[in-house]
Amino acid sequence: MMSSWKPNPTAPLWYQDGGGEPTGPFLHGLELQHTKQVGPSCVATTLSMVANATGAQTTPEDFKAVTNSQAPHTWSEALKDYGLQLAYCNNDVRRLEYFVDELVAYDDLFFLCFYSEDPPSDPKTSGKLCTAHIITLHRDTVYDTAKFPSSGGVCKAHDYSRLERQTKRIFRVVPLYHPRCI
Repeated sequence: MMSSWKPNPTAPLWYQDGGGEPTGPFLHGLELQHTKQVGPSCVATTLSMVANATGAQTTPEDFKAVTNSQAPHTWSEALKDYGLQLAYCNNDVRRLEYFVDELVAYDDLFFLCFYSEDPPSDPKTSGKLCTAHIITLHRDTVYDTAKFPSSGGVCKAHDYSRLERQTKRIFRVVPLYHPRCI
């Protein structure tokens, strides 16, 4: 009966609908090597770092040539050559700290995008909303390409210094042709 229906105020990041889709972890055994970004290249550097963990030999420049830092579908397309794609996770603008326990429990590979400052409601005249950043979470370890490994660039997720930032997007890195890939 529809009159008793109520909206569900919560949803897990990776909603399992019981439809027989693979659940993961998908990239549990991947071994990432931190890469320090040069200039405002967090997306390209992150993509290169993950591609290289599959055995490739890429540079951020390779990904700058084929992606738009504001268009995640281009990130997913660029990862196809390495047997990977991205899948959206349920999330909203809550702070990263709200999601960290659930993400670590999945024991897999995620890209976490967050606002570097409190986001305004409207963009600037340039069209830009505000600065954002992307980090990699693999299992329980954060890889932040904006920092050196010994200065917080590689740390346990619960110790990451920017967990108070508001979430922009969360993606799970999945094998090529996973049903949820973008």
